Amino acid sequence: MKKTLTPVARNLRSNSTEAEKHLWQALRSEGLGVKFRRQAVIGPYIVDFVCFENKLVVEVDGGQHCQNQSDSARDEWFSSQGFGVLRFWNNDVLENLDGVAQKIEEHLKCSPLPNPPHKGEGICDVVS
Repeated sequence: MKKTLTPVARNLRSNSTEAEKHLWQALRSEGLGVKFRRQAVIGPYIVDFVCFENKLVVEVDGGQHCQNQSDSARDEWFSSQGFGVLRFWNNDVLENLDGVAQKIEEHLKCSPLPNPPHKGEGICDVVS
């Protein structure tokens, strides 16, 4: 499956939406201390952004995703594989990029850490 999706992912990287381009620049320059990949293949899906280290998927959605059943199925699959999923609307990324980046950073700080955690690190009580 991955081999058939790789050219599609490559094409998506070449044809990113404006919101995806803005968020990618923020993820690269924010200094979040983790590496994100864009348009990455995970199982049967291609995700907009993923941090494998923290098992976090970030999706940037347009109006076609409003109450989309397939998005729910995707999110459930990612959850079953141990990934958290954050979804943002295109207009949120374009109009409030700092807020979106802050939400991602907060989630990274509260996401599960390596087992066992490094000395001095803990896990946040609440993850949104």
